[in-house]
Amino acid sequence: MTDFDSIWRTQDEIRTVVNAVLGECIWNLCYSERRMAIELELTVTLDDDAISNLCCQFSIAADYDGVGMKGSKFVFYPDTFLPKKR
Repeated sequence: MTDFDSIWRTQDEIRTVVNAVLGECIWNLCYSERRMAIELELTVTLDDDAISNLCCQFSIAADYDGVGMKGSKFVFYPDTFLPKKR
């Protein structure tokens, strides 16, 4: 079973960091069950320096995922999203 509480807390953290670093520019922030990851798409396309700077601000690993329909995309794969082992 997926830990949705951890996902929601992590999404709040991501939103806070993006808003602090770039201002309000989130187009989409959602959990992908297929990838078992949080996906983020911005309304702006960032250059390499801005991508690196943003990724360094997160407390969890953030990977650049290319450019989507509206702007730069990122993906987050925290271990806490994985199903709990019994």
